[in-house]
Amino acid sequence: MITRMSSLFLRTLREDPADAEVPSHKLLVRAGYVRRVAPGGYSWLPLGLRVLRKVERVVREEMDAMGAQEIQFPALLPREPYEATNRWTEYGPNLFRLKDRKGADYLLGPTHEELFALTVKGEYNSYKDYPVTLYQIQTKYRDEARPRAGILRGREFLMKDSYSFDLTDEGLSASYQAHRDTYIRIFDRLGLDYVIVAATSGAMGGSASEEFLAEAVTGEDTFVRSTGSDYAANVEAVVTPAPPARPLDGLPEARKHHTPDTPTIDSLVTLLNKLDLGREFTAADTLKNVLLKTRQPAAKEWELLAIGLPGDREVDLKRLEASLEPAEVAILEEADFAKNPFLVKGYIGPRALLDNGVRYLVDPRVVTGTSWVTGADERDHHVVDLVAGRDFTPDGTIEAAEVREGDPAPDGKGTLVAARGIEIGHIFQLGRKYADAFALDALGPDSKPIRITMGSYGVGVSRLVAVIAEQSHDELGLIWPRQVAPADVHVVIAGKEDTLRAAGEKLAEDLSAAGLDIILDDRTASPGVKFKDAELVGVPTIVVVGRGLANGVVEVKDRRTGEREEVKVDEVVEHLRALTS
Repeated sequence: MITRMSSLFLRTLREDPADAEVPSHKLLVRAGYVRRVAPGGYSWLPLGLRVLRKVERVVREEMDAMGAQEIQFPALLPREPYEATNRWTEYGPNLFRLKDRKGADYLLGPTHEELFALTVKGEYNSYKDYPVTLYQIQTKYRDEARPRAGILRGREFLMKDSYSFDLTDEGLSASYQAHRDTYIRIFDRLGLDYVIVAATSGAMGGSASEEFLAEAVTGEDTFVRSTGSDYAANVEAVVTPAPPARPLDGLPEARKHHTPDTPTIDSLVTLLNKLDLGREFTAADTLKNVLLKTRQPAAKEWELLAIGLPGDREVDLKRLEASLEPAEVAILEEADFAKNPFLVKGYIGPRALLDNGVRYLVDPRVVTGTSWVTGADERDHHVVDLVAGRDFTPDGTIEAAEVREGDPAPDGKGTLVAARGIEIGHIFQLGRKYADAFALDALGPDSKPIRITMGSYGVGVSRLVAVIAEQSHDELGLIWPRQVAPADVHVVIAGKEDTLRAAGEKLAEDLSAAGLDIILDDRTASPGVKFKDAELVGVPTIVVVGRGLANGVVEVKDRRTGEREEVKVDEVVEHLRALTS
């Protein structure tokens, strides 16, 4: 196939779009692959759609190869199935909700666990029907509060979601592993640099969960890996190693001290070290109590929640929200403090919280026998040597503190280092959450019902286009891997002479006849403009038909390495066939 630039629906841009922050957004717009329609919504222009369809083909080929069967659901879905699983409310403002002309509630599908479960329930009823894996590649909708980074985080996106249905937990584990292996093949074929990390399940529910993250400095997700093992995890999934409990015998009594003008940890530590209390204090010796309010999806009223953590740590909102999901979380406002006068801002301690029925969750490092400096529930006063398990007993623990480089790895091997990544795939062992909601059973060989167990597995297909662009570009433009490039060869006619044009046309026809997809720049633009556009568009092999034609050669440029070589005209077709095979 030959695509002529003179008639291609393409307009390249020399300047970055004003709202673009990351390389993929800048380059996909500048190279004419996508165009913004609304916040979080993009049109795919011809070259962009080619790349998207090639990514989709890789995903489909590998899913089919693992034995999954493709189906298709509508994007417009009724409310009732999502009510049955409580996700109509759990998704909160992230759902696009609408009513039809009769007043019935609908949503634009963010994910389809409910529909898959109901479909299998409607078609299968015997243990002989299982296991089965179904998938679709379909547009999803989520009302992102802050759509950004072009197609990396949009409100409308193309996703592959698949679901496994098994009779046993062992079967689910096998289906999970099969998807994991399939995802590795997909991302390897796409030439991505990625890492597999432990993750949380969030609103999806379930137990085992892993994310595939493409490494990128522009990534929204922070993950950590161990210096001493292959441990890697999204920060939301990191489990803090708790130190061993300490004996309570012989510990000094808790004492209240006058600590005027110390509403912050730094000011408190400075004053403590001036009081001559017999030891040096650091922020890690203090217990910071952060007040929040939470609300379950179906509830109207907020409930107070206090989080206790070492004073040298900050609350990580992502970790906090993941720990409390699906509850909504908010920071207390002045009106909340006014309603609860026992909360003395800057001097809040465990005692007033527990005495007033405020749920109090602490960092895993706050174990029995640890001694803390914390608020005395009285302005300008703190308590020194308040001991966990003796002077206060929290309601439980929570993973809410920031994870830092140098922290011990949860597996006990090495320390943690941090990196940034972009989520490209997520796999879950859902278990029976959705099967229970819809009574998805199969009759066993003894005619007794067997509750089906499910897995859920997603790949962001349209996001992969942006991720590849993030990892495959230079200062000149995009550099597509051959698997997904919009063409195999970009032929540039570098001049207006009839002999050059005729030679370029013939070369394009010969290459097309040899089975290659060709972009032919046959425009009347200057060679400089054509060269810039070829580098921006990012086809991995560029062939220049120019001055060398007088000597019977054309120039072949490798867009990835920048290497150039002259190849004889009568040998170039075979040369390029070998290069692109």
